[in-house]
Amino acid sequence: MIHSTRKHIFDNPKNTKRVLLVLYILCGLLLGLDLIHHRHVIHAWEGLLGFYGIYGFVACIVLVLVAKQMRKWLMRRDNYYDAD
Repeated sequence: MIHSTRKHIFDNPKNTKRVLLVLYILCGLLLGLDLIHHRHVIHAWEGLLGFYGIYGFVACIVLVLVAKQMRKWLMRRDNYYDAD
């Protein structure tokens, strides 16, 4: 096994904090744009502030939870491909 002594860009905690700060600023800007951008909504709840962001976040969590349950009945045993 080869071990590299080179540092990755995210090994420095400062870089990680910078990336998180940029992501927080982007989230704030997008939420601010949600206040001024007019959307043509069909249902009343679509007009709520941050609806699509919250909807996407909840949908992602539901997908992960469903995938974890599906794994229980789709997964094969560890020695499936071993010769008997």
